[in-house]
Amino acid sequence: MTEEHHSSIHPPLPPTMEDDRFSWLRLLRSRRVGVSTFHRLLGEYGSAQNALAALPDVARAAGVDGYEICPAGVIQAELKAAKAANARLLCLGGPGYPPELAEIADAPPLLWLQGDGDLLVRPAVALVGARNASSLGTRMARALARELGEAGYIVVSGLARGVDTAAHLAALETGTVAVMAGGVDMVYPAENAHLGRDIAARGALISEQPMGLAPAARHFPRRNRIIAGLARAVVVVEAAAKSGSLITARDALDQGREVLGVPGHPFDARAAG
Repeated sequence: MTEEHHSSIHPPLPPTMEDDRFSWLRLLRSRRVGVSTFHRLLGEYGSAQNALAALPDVARAAGVDGYEICPAGVIQAELKAAKAANARLLCLGGPGYPPELAEIADAPPLLWLQGDGDLLVRPAVALVGARNASSLGTRMARALARELGEAGYIVVSGLARGVDTAAHLAALETGTVAVMAGGVDMVYPAENAHLGRDIAARGALISEQPMGLAPAARHFPRRNRIIAGLARAVVVVEAAAKSGSLITARDALDQGREVLGVPGHPFDARAAG
């Protein structure tokens, strides 16, 4: 039951009833069950309800300790929080799920959405880059985002400082999607709270994480695969040698997407990546 980086097994059918969606959430939120394990269990047992029933035996046979089926009350609380935040659930294989994202090996089984879901089915390009971007980098991000929007593309980014913020702001009028590392109702950084509200009202916020979950460091690399997966291409505008933007670029290459880079100043560490 240990989590692998990729899985090629996607559930054969999306959940069609509230009980099924509840079971999908409950299985995915269970301890020691991640995306790859979720896909494998649904592939083997045919439904989340069957997988939940089999989980104790599966864990025992695999010698896995510390697993725990998510309590029903936790899922009820998450659904209540989603209703309060006007967020809706998108299921892999179901209506409204982003078609480009559905193609990747480790596609999120479930996504919470705030905002305009129609943006998720339109062609998109991701713009990512340095949080401490130079003035030239932010100008470039704004210009690229505007031009992409005018050409009919949705601009995808991660709502971080710097390049992400510049790209979202420039694409508010034409369409932008922010992928959250924590819950879809937990805008990070706090300084982007107003921008997050604007995107929820005029664009879309999405996350695979539970409602109300504050982002942790381990969530960002997993978030980056979604940014890449939503897009037909990823454009990197300034990235340091160990930038998280390079993780997004590698994910995009693994997913068979195009990756482009904006040349930076050769002596600027912010563009060393």
